[in-house]
Amino acid sequence: MRGEAIRHSSGTENFVWRELMPIDEYEGHKIRPGFFLQNGAVAVPGGVSFTIFSQNATSCSLALFEREAGEPYVIIPFPDNYRIGHVFSMIVFDLDIESFEYAFLVDGPYEPENGLIFNKTRYLLDPYAKAVTGQSKWGHRQGDGDVYKARVVTNGFDWANSKQPLIPMQDLIIYELHVRGFTRHNSSGVKHPGTFHGLMEKLPYLKELGVNAVELMPIFEFDECRDLREVDGVNLLDYWGYNPVCFFAPNTGYTAGIEYNQEGKELKTLIKTLNENGIEVFLDVVFNHTAEGDERGPYISFKGLDNNIYYMLTPDGRYYNFSGVGNTLNANHPVVQRMILDCLRYWVTEYRVDGFRFDLASILGRNEDGYPDTNPPLLKNLAHDPILANVKLIAEAWDAGGLYQVGSFPSWKRWSEWNGRYRDDIRRFLKGDAGLASIIAERIAGSHDLYDPVHRGSNASVNFITCHDGFTLYDLYSYNEKHNEANGWNNTDGENHNHSWNCGAEGETDNPEIMALRKRLVKNACAVLMASQGTPMFFAGDEFCNTQYGNNNAYCQDNEISWLDWGLLEKNRDVYDFFRKMIAMRKHYAVLRDSTGQAKCGFPYVSKHGLEPWKLSNDAETRYLGVMLAGKAEDGKDDQHDEIFYIGMNMHWKSQEAVLPTLPLGFEWRMAVNTALPVGKEIVEEPCDMMAAHLKLVFEPRSVVILMACKIQAKRRGEN
Repeated sequence: MRGEAIRHSSGTENFVWRELMPIDEYEGHKIRPGFFLQNGAVAVPGGVSFTIFSQNATSCSLALFEREAGEPYVIIPFPDNYRIGHVFSMIVFDLDIESFEYAFLVDGPYEPENGLIFNKTRYLLDPYAKAVTGQSKWGHRQGDGDVYKARVVTNGFDWANSKQPLIPMQDLIIYELHVRGFTRHNSSGVKHPGTFHGLMEKLPYLKELGVNAVELMPIFEFDECRDLREVDGVNLLDYWGYNPVCFFAPNTGYTAGIEYNQEGKELKTLIKTLNENGIEVFLDVVFNHTAEGDERGPYISFKGLDNNIYYMLTPDGRYYNFSGVGNTLNANHPVVQRMILDCLRYWVTEYRVDGFRFDLASILGRNEDGYPDTNPPLLKNLAHDPILANVKLIAEAWDAGGLYQVGSFPSWKRWSEWNGRYRDDIRRFLKGDAGLASIIAERIAGSHDLYDPVHRGSNASVNFITCHDGFTLYDLYSYNEKHNEANGWNNTDGENHNHSWNCGAEGETDNPEIMALRKRLVKNACAVLMASQGTPMFFAGDEFCNTQYGNNNAYCQDNEISWLDWGLLEKNRDVYDFFRKMIAMRKHYAVLRDSTGQAKCGFPYVSKHGLEPWKLSNDAETRYLGVMLAGKAEDGKDDQHDEIFYIGMNMHWKSQEAVLPTLPLGFEWRMAVNTALPVGKEIVEEPCDMMAAHLKLVFEPRSVVILMACKIQAKRRGEN
């Protein structure tokens, strides 16, 4: 036989035989050994190669089903010579990939105390499955109980000459969203609500808003009906999706139509379209646990293959639960590490994903005993992998087992972090807590007290005040306490320490003063976030005061609690316009994104100021802070100029007078932003109000002011 390289549409090459000849037959099905290095099911000339790993299995069989059938039409055992090492591989010929589904049956020892729980009667989902069956209709439980089957996926998507944006980390504005919740509400106005297609229909909105990266909450296949229950007549689902069934398969419940054997086409179209419009796509990935749970959980895939390899187990064979949901994936084992790396490479090469946010990423750095590893091999390999070289890696640097690594997550100058301390400190300061001015200056300056640029680079901090987990930005200033009663746990779930303030009334109110104050606080938060060094991120809907009615843990609410109410966009158009203009300002002025370039004026790149310039009081009652950013920006190839901004924040309930820093000769301060100005006039898009080079300024209660240094025009100097 002769061999040749077959080039797939993705651009990858796989070596296959020109003529694949069967050498065995089982119940009328012609077979031969498959491609041992090709995990999962791969269509090859004349058939399909099925490959699966199990270290402790004694035998393995392939079960083939008619589409949507509950029982297989044939079960083909892997002959002994179809196994090399711990890998089983077999080609089955003459299969119509559009007419069948498949699963595996694996036998081996049953020794729970040693972590081995093989059961040859249970159908197992292929860990490398590219599509999972029975999940396409959102909210409908599949009919086969715990039986998950896979389909073969053909890769015929044409990326043409599409290029990824490759936006530098400091230039990103990340917009976190839930694919279904973003457009599911009737007010969204899209033709395909709750889907990838529906999200693509909102492209004009995303471009107008100005965000250039969308971070999608989990889109790996998960079973939203796994924990189906009813509370007060409402069906509650696993809405968020932090419970993966399969890492390689997109959630087909998010598609506008069924994509038999072409699963992922709609998602690829979305990514391609967003990329072509200058918007990167990040995936929120969950490699810390799976949907199989603990001893009481379902038996889907990994438990029946090598339970003691894929999961972190105690000495008596039980599950470590650093994830808080039953099990913990064993990222210490080379097989698991390879699977995670294969998975990320797959999403980058086949879907052109631009970045990943790792849920509870600290788990991935725990060693076999559960303690944090000082040099975790998985995290290091991801940081240095050549395929992932241009991909953003963002860690949620904590886990449910109490490990908190914000500022200390292993990085190799490649990993960024969700800066949880930025969130907590900024929340406290913006609602009026005293004694935080000095630490807030650190947060706005890039949190270099946490992320030493020498060891972490200049892009380690992803700044956020809100995300999917917790209050929305509007609710942060509408509720003193969480209101999760609708979740059915007697309001015991969700975070209790929210650093929120209801502005004088719990929940909705018709008091105009309270409503106006809430909007001002939302705008304050936006202004500070967009003027902070680091990468800003905010949760979809914050830009028009979307509410979850005080629910700070809406993981199970597939309804109006979680869905974005687009009717609020018109109601709160002034807030949306403020976000849009602040985003545009951040994009326009380099110093707001990165002030580390040395300014020619001699000012430090960041400085702290109190009511007197260059003097920041450590008084416990201090509620005023001024932060000055100074850096250089490029007008052209060789033309550079200084950019100087002053962010003044008065979080006191009384006005305060502050003296501004003296500018270099020939410059004066001009007002760019003042959240105390009348609605709609808070941002001066063309700052023109000239002020003296050195003066006192009154900062209104609970307001943020941004001033920029501008050259004094010749005529103006003559008048002075």
